[in-house]
Formats: sequence, structure tokens, C-alpha cells
Amino acid sequence: MKILVTGGAGYVGSHTVKELGLRGFDIIVYDNLTRGHRWAARWGEFIEGDLADEKRLGAVFSRGEIAAVLHFAAFAYVGESVEHPRRYYENNVANSIVLLRAMLEHDVKHFILSSTCAVYGNPQKLPMTEEHLRAPVNPYGMTKLMVETILRDYDDAYGLKHVSLRYFNAAGADADGELGEDHEPETHLIPRVLRVAAGLEKQVEIFGTDYPTKDGTCVRDYVHVTDLAAAHALALEWLLQGKPSETFNLGTGEGYTVMEVVEHARRVTARAIPTLPCPRRAGDPAVLTAANDKAVKVLGWTPPFRDLDAIIASAWRWHQRGGRLEGR
Repeated sequence: MKILVTGGAGYVGSHTVKELGLRGFDIIVYDNLTRGHRWAARWGEFIEGDLADEKRLGAVFSRGEIAAVLHFAAFAYVGESVEHPRRYYENNVANSIVLLRAMLEHDVKHFILSSTCAVYGNPQKLPMTEEHLRAPVNPYGMTKLMVETILRDYDDAYGLKHVSLRYFNAAGADADGELGEDHEPETHLIPRVLRVAAGLEKQVEIFGTDYPTKDGTCVRDYVHVTDLAAAHALALEWLLQGKPSETFNLGTGEGYTVMEVVEHARRVTARAIPTLPCPRRAGDPAVLTAANDKAVKVLGWTPPFRDLDAIIASAWRWHQRGGRLEGR
């Protein structure tokens, strides 16, 4: 029995692959390396391939040994999705349909989706539960909501059982220093702040200082990537035990403004971190925080990395050991 992980050479995907390996799962990583990294795919078997390549993908399933699929292969930049929506609908939606077709053709009926809090859009009530209105304000969130909808229909029609995991802001790095956050371009706040702390950038741009928050900057819920990986393993075990399809928020329930993140990073790194106020980015809600009670009660998920200083410190250690900040 093997577990296929698409996008397993990416940030959250690679951390999850490591977690699955530690739990004794036999893993196949399938990634086209467009935004993932070969050095991050160091657990299980690696196959370089694109989801749009139906022949290559079909050959993987034809082995007849895949019990479940964890799907991380998607573009995930909000601003890019606004500028290039076609790229997002083709990759995130159309390629997901190709993957699901291959699964059904080979009778694989367990699927875990790397989803996002962007499916909610602007919050009507905080913290947001899984029942919150879904009204994405950017194409990225819309593509994830579309795949979630497809999964519900496929469950009704074909019995494809799935878990959709709606992340809030993934952050931090592997405690062993083997994995970390390495995007190109880097749009996530914490690694951008740490690049400035390391002296590789002059200042960190603050996109929007006029939001209706305590200091005018966006509020986000930061969840450690290792905790996300653990949630995926629990969701996989849930499905393999024959449990029904479900959706879970993955966040800490704590919100921090952009400027608060900068202040925490200054404390953790003991470095000056200059900032530059900039206009808002299209598609960014003011506040996003999670109600995670369902994942805690149903999956038994207990994220230990709840402290923002600890999350930032784990990322800083990885960068200092030779991660992205050293040009890896």
C-alpha cells in the first residue's frame, strides 16, 4: 500500500511527506518541480511529472498499489491569481480533474485536499468556522472552492471519500533543520521579514496600512508547517479507517497584524528590520483567523506550536543553517 503525494516537493507537501515517513507510510512523491525542490523530496520514491501528463500519471496508478492521494500540487499566490487567473484555473482546477479521473479509473477512493481559508473571503464573523459563508475574493480562493465542490459531487456520485484541509497561514520550518520555506518569488511575510533581518533585503514592504485593524495592517492566523503536516497524517488515518468525507480548518485561532509579526521577528532575531508602507494588494481580506475546534475534537489534532516567537524562531534557525537566505 502506497500513498501518492502530488506537489510533495513543495513547502507543506515536503513537511507532510516527512511526517508520513516517520509514521511508517510508503510514499510516492509526484512533482513537476515548477515550484517545488528536488532536495526537499528526500523521503519515499520521487517521480518527476506533471498532472497534465495523463499518460505518465496513469502509469503511476497502473501499479495498482496506491491507497490514497494527498494533493498539494497547486499555485498559491493571491496576487498572481488576480493578475493571471487563467494560470490558476488551468493548474488548480483542470489538473485536479485530471488527477481525480486517474484515481477513479484505478479505483482509488481516498483523497486529501490542501485547501485554504481563502475560500471564505471577507469574514462575516470571527473566528471563522467551517460553516462560514464561502465567498472568495480572489481567483486562488475560488479555484480551491471549486475543487472542494467537485469533491463533494464525486463523493455523492462515485463514493470518493475526501478530507479538505483549509489552512490559514502556513509558517515556520522543520525542527530538525532538514526542510524550510523556499519560494521564488517569496511572497509570504515571515520569510520576507527574515530576509531583511539577515541583511539580504533592505526593507520589508508592508502591503496596506489602512485596514480597519489595531495598527492598520492585515491580521493573519499563523500555523506551524509541522502542525499542518501532522493534521494531514491524522486526516489520512481518518479516511483509511473508513470514516466519512470531512472539512477542517487548520489554524491556531490567534491573529497577529503584519506589524506585530515584524516586532516579534525583531525580538527573535535581535536585528533591525526596516519597513516600507505600500498600497494594498488586490484580494487581501483585512482579518483571517480560524476556529479550529472541529479539527481538535474530531481528528484529535493538537498543534503545539501556538507561540509566534517559536514559529518565527524555527524559520530563522533553518535559514541560518543554510536555507533560502544563504542562496540554497
